[in-house]
This record gives sequence, C-alpha cells and structure tokens, in this order.
Amino acid sequence: MYRFEICANSVASCIAAQEGGADRVELCAGIPEGGTTPSYGMIKNARKSISIALNVIIRPRGGDFLYSKSELEEMLYDIAVAKELGADGLVFGCLRPDGTVDKEAMKPLMEAAGDTPVTFHRAFDHSVDPLQALEDIIRCGCSRILTSGCRPTALEGAELLAELVKKEKIHTDMTEAQEFREEQAKTYKYDSWDFKKRHQFTSSSGKNFELSLDQIMSLYAYSKREQARDHLNRGGIVIDETTEVTIKTKLGVKVKFFIYACYGCRYRRCVFPRYRCRVRNCCRNAKHVHLHVVRV
Repeated sequence: MYRFEICANSVASCIAAQEGGADRVELCAGIPEGGTTPSYGMIKNARKSISIALNVIIRPRGGDFLYSKSELEEMLYDIAVAKELGADGLVFGCLRPDGTVDKEAMKPLMEAAGDTPVTFHRAFDHSVDPLQALEDIIRCGCSRILTSGCRPTALEGAELLAELVKKEKIHTDMTEAQEFREEQAKTYKYDSWDFKKRHQFTSSSGKNFELSLDQIMSLYAYSKREQARDHLNRGGIVIDETTEVTIKTKLGVKVKFFIYACYGCRYRRCVFPRYRCRVRNCCRNAKHVHLHVVRV
C-alpha cells in the first residue's frame, strides 16, 4: 500500500496538499536549506487547518547533521512543542563525523518522541554505509526513512532502494518474531519458570522417572523434528514398548507421549551411524543417554 506525502513549507501548502489528495504532510521551514523546524504558530495553524496526518521536521539549522549539545537540547524542546500541538509524526536524524548514525544523539530524541512515529530524514543519504545505517536506524526505533537511495532522485537510486526494502523486510520479520516471543513470555510468565525443578512421572507400566521442565520442552521440540522421528523409526531403542507419559500443560491440556532412548550416541561411533543424533556435543558426552519423546 502506498501513501502520498507532500513536503509543505506553509499552511497554504498544507491545505493545497490535502485538497490534492495527499495522505500526509511533512511541515518544514527553510526548504532551500533542506528543511528546518517550523515555528510554533505555523505548526498550530497547520494542525487546525488540515485533517490528514501532519509530520513535523525537527532540525535546528541547515547544513550538516552533526549537532552540538545545545542544538540537541533545542531539538528536545521542539519535539515537546510539536507533540503538544498535535503532530502525528516527527522527522529528524543525526549523524557522526564519520558518516555513521549517531545512536547516542538519537537515543534522547527517540525517548522524547515516545509513541509518536519518527521518520529518519534525508540525513540518511549522507551516511557512509546505507545498509548499516538502515540497521542502526531500525534499532533506534524509527518507523520510516526519507531517502532517494543516496542519489539526486529516487529513479536514479532505485537499485539501492530495492536492496533497502529487502533488508528492511527481513528486519521486520525478525522484529515481529521477537515481539511475539515477548508477548508470549509476558502472557505465560516465562521468565518465572523454574527449568531445573525435577518433575516426577509414572509410566503406564509403573516405571517412575524424573524430568526437568527444560528436558520436557527439549524432548517435545525434538519429537516434532522430522529427523528425530526418522531416527526413532529406523534405529531408536524403545525403553519399554508400553512406556508412555501423560503431561498436563499449564492450560490444563493433557498430552500423551511415548519415551525412547538412543544409547548409541554415547559412543564415538554410533551403533546406528546412519541416524546419528544431531544434538550438539551429543557424541562427546560419555555419560549421555539421549531420550526422545514422540507425541501420540
């Protein structure tokens, strides 16, 4: 899905952009200088005059993107003002003298922005390594990047733009996976689980044994792997054909398992060499007896 954004340097331009069908406006002053922070009055009037999204650039001056302590303080004040006046997004970016993203300078600015989306502006096109800059910007927490692919026009920078989009997609997938993990950890209080505590089980044939939560989860994970099932079907040794375990999960669901063991993996040359266990360092541990669990 594409959105149409217009760079506007006056309230009249903002209104014209909205009437022309723009989805979003980036409000700035000093366009000949590449865009600088608009005044309090311009931001307030623009917010009152349009209903589409309004992003405000936070840039204390033209020129390079290396900011002094005093200039960073100004930017913090301007961020607070822009948010107070109803800005939907903020636009800023900081670089170091070597052309890399200044993550130290970005940190307090991002903290001040809070939940307000941040676009890293055309400072990106002055970075020494665009792909590394993209990674740094994502880690800073920015939502978007304003770039023409480090070339005068986006058409000329199309090749780099395509590469950046591809790399960003990978980061997005990883971020979503991490967010899902954190959400699940919070839901099920994962961090409070005791992985070393021993749990006692009794098989249907009357055998007693203990497994830690860590072992239970590992066994279950391996039982879902195709190569583990193949190992069991072709070469695994059944401890007891009637040995099965029923585990009650935290959600109250009862799950039934059969337990197998591969004794060959404790030797340098497994007795089932074609189906050697793939557990890291398995064959290096002389005392290791590898249990497999297969879900019924």
